[in-house]
Formats: sequence, C-alpha cells, structure tokens
Amino acid sequence: MTESPKSPNLQRSLQVGLDDLLSELQDARHYGELGRLALLAYCDVRSWARQAGEIGVAHHSTAIFTDHKHASKEVFLQQVDELIAELQLARPRLAQAESVH
Repeated sequence: MTESPKSPNLQRSLQVGLDDLLSELQDARHYGELGRLALLAYCDVRSWARQAGEIGVAHHSTAIFTDHKHASKEVFLQQVDELIAELQLARPRLAQAESVH
C-alpha cells in the first residue's frame, strides 16, 4: 500500500513507470533473458517501488536475491512471475490514488 498522497503529476509518472516496468519484465520473461530479468527485478522494481511507496514490493524484490538460493532456473522464474503478479496488483492502487487527485 502507498505511504502518502502524491501529486497528480507524480502519480501519473508512477503509473507510466509501472506500465513500462511491467512491459519490460514480461518481455524479458517471454524471451527467457535471465540477466535482464535479474537487473529489472532487483534494480528497477526496487527503485520504482520505493518511489511509489510500495514497500512490500520493494522488500519482495530484495528478498528474491538475498533470502533465497535459486536451486534452478525454474525457481527463479517462478519468483519473478510472483513479483510481476504483485506489480500488477499495485496497478489498481495507483489508479485509485490518481483518481482521488
């Protein structure tokens, strides 16, 4: 959940950033680009989540790399899929916050 109300311009920027991030993640996932997925999931998702006040998403992104040893490619991809799903759940929260302004 977001921390505090944001300006309409920031809300719109966060929404566009989320859409771009989801597109990049889904594209990298589709093509099996593990390095790109790792970079996006660790760096870009954490950065976006912190800016958006989505602290749970930021923690999840970090935990994928710090709390788990990846036994296989499939385990890593499953964790990325869960992160993508979590980001998709953030979409309506952002839209709701934007409509309030």
